[in-house]
Amino acid sequence: MPDQETPKSAESSSSPAPSTATESPSTPPVAYPKRRSRKRWIILGVLVVLVVGGLFFWHYLSGFESTDDAQVDVHLYPVSARISGYVQAVHVGDNQWVQQGDTLVEIDPKDYQVAQAKAQANLETAEASARALNIDVPVSSVDTASQLKFTSSDIENAKAAIAAGEKQVAAAQARIQEAEAQNVKAQDDVQRYHLLLVKDEVPKQTYDYAVAAAQTDTAAVAAAKADEATAEQNVAEARSRLVEAIARNESAQAGPQRVASTQARALSAVADVAQKRAELAQAELNLGYTKIPAPVTGEVTKTVVVGLNVDPGEQMLTVVPLDQVWITANFKETQLKHMRVGQKAEVVLDSNGRTYHGHVDSIAGGTGPIFSLLPPENATGNYVKIVQRVPVKIVLEPGENGDHQLRPGMNVEATVYLR
Repeated sequence: MPDQETPKSAESSSSPAPSTATESPSTPPVAYPKRRSRKRWIILGVLVVLVVGGLFFWHYLSGFESTDDAQVDVHLYPVSARISGYVQAVHVGDNQWVQQGDTLVEIDPKDYQVAQAKAQANLETAEASARALNIDVPVSSVDTASQLKFTSSDIENAKAAIAAGEKQVAAAQARIQEAEAQNVKAQDDVQRYHLLLVKDEVPKQTYDYAVAAAQTDTAAVAAAKADEATAEQNVAEARSRLVEAIARNESAQAGPQRVASTQARALSAVADVAQKRAELAQAELNLGYTKIPAPVTGEVTKTVVVGLNVDPGEQMLTVVPLDQVWITANFKETQLKHMRVGQKAEVVLDSNGRTYHGHVDSIAGGTGPIFSLLPPENATGNYVKIVQRVPVKIVLEPGENGDHQLRPGMNVEATVYLR
C-alpha cells in the first residue's frame, strides 16, 4: 500500500508544472493594461481629493483671522482722597470683592464737623442781618417821602412868617416914631405949662392935664418899642424856622441816597447769605468726602493702611471691575481687509485653555506704535516695509466671564470669524 501511494503523490506534485508552464506565456498580455488603468484612476482620484480638500481648506482658512498677540484689558478705577486728613478706618483688604457704593475708607471727620457747624452759624447770622436790612429799606423810603412833603410846607410857612414879621417891625417902628414925636410935644407942653403955672397964668388943672398927656405919650413910646422888639423876635424865629426847614429839606433830598445806600447794604447782605450758604454746602461736601465709596463693582487692590495722612488727589487703592473686561487683539494690517465691527470672535485663555465668545466692538484709529512718544517709521533704511499691527477691541458676550478668570494683562489667542 505504501508503495502504491508514493507514485500518486509524485504525480500529483509533478502534474501542476506542465500546466503552469503552458499558461504563463499567455498571462502578461492581459494583466498589464488593467494595472495601468487602475493606477491612473487612483492617481486621478487622489488628485481630485487633494484639489477638493485644498479648496475646502482654503475656504476654511479664509473664513477667519487669528492672532496670539492679544491680552485682556480693563479700565482701572483709582480711588483717591478729595480732602486731606487722617485715615481712621479701612473696610476692605487686598483682592476683596466690593459692590458699587460700599464704603472703602474713612477719614477722621472731626475737623470737618466743626467746619460745618461754623458755616451753619455764619449762615444764620447773615440771614438775620439780611432780614433786618430788608425791613429797614421800605421804612426809609416812606420817611424820605414824608420829610420831603413836610419840609417844603415848612419852608413856605417860614418865609411867610418872616415877611409878616418884617411888616410888623416896620409898623412898630412907625408907631415908635409917632409916639416919640407926640411924647416930645407932650414934654414941651409940660415945661411950658409949668412956667405958666408958676406965674399963675394958667390954672393948675391945665398943667395936670399936660403932665398926664406926657406920661401917656411916654408909655406909648415904650409900648411901640415893645411891639417892635416882639416883631423882631418873631422875624428871628421865622428865620430860624426857615433855616431849620431848609436843613430838613436838604436832609430829605439826601434821603433817596440814603435809601439807595440801605438797598445796597440789603443786596450785599443777600449776597453774603448766598456766600454763607455756599460755604455751608462746601463744608457738608467735605464732611461727606470723609467716607470714600467704591466707584464701581470690582476687586480691590493696593489698599491704604490706617494711620496714614492723605492729601487731596492722593491714590489710596484701585478697583478692578472684572465684569467689564475686554480683549485687545493686535492684528496685522494685512488681516484687516475683511474684518468688520460686529463679527463673531473667540478667545482662548492661555492660563486655563477655556474658550470665550464675543464680537468685534471697534478697530483702533491707528497702529499701536503711532501713539508712542517717538513713533517709528514703517520702512527701514533699505525701504523694506514693516507690517504694522492694529489694535482690535473684542467685547465678550454677557456672562462669559462670570467666574472672573479673565484678568487684566493675561495673554489670549483671538480669532475673528469673517463669515
